[in-house]
Amino acid sequence: MTVVTPGTDARTSEETVAALADPWVTIVWNDPVNLMTYVTYVFESYFGYPPARARTLMLQVHRSGRAVVSTGPRERMEVDVQAMHGFGLWATMQRASEGDGGASA
Repeated sequence: MTVVTPGTDARTSEETVAALADPWVTIVWNDPVNLMTYVTYVFESYFGYPPARARTLMLQVHRSGRAVVSTGPRERMEVDVQAMHGFGLWATMQRASEGDGGASA
């Protein structure tokens, strides 16, 4: 059931709810600075990925230039992006529905 307050459009409220529910992704990009072993370590220590998964994601970053490392609500992805920046990695976020956003994590 949609509750509409005077002066608002029910469609706009439904679109807002849908937009908030859309998953987002954190993307880590290849860079010329960080060693592959360090990137693997970050994925293991921050995300808790097992070594094999962390290495797979690291190789995807290295070979394809990017990898989706986490998926979830926008606020959580903002935290993950900031954490990657704190580790010195290049990271961005986008809606999972844009491009191949949900392909990895």
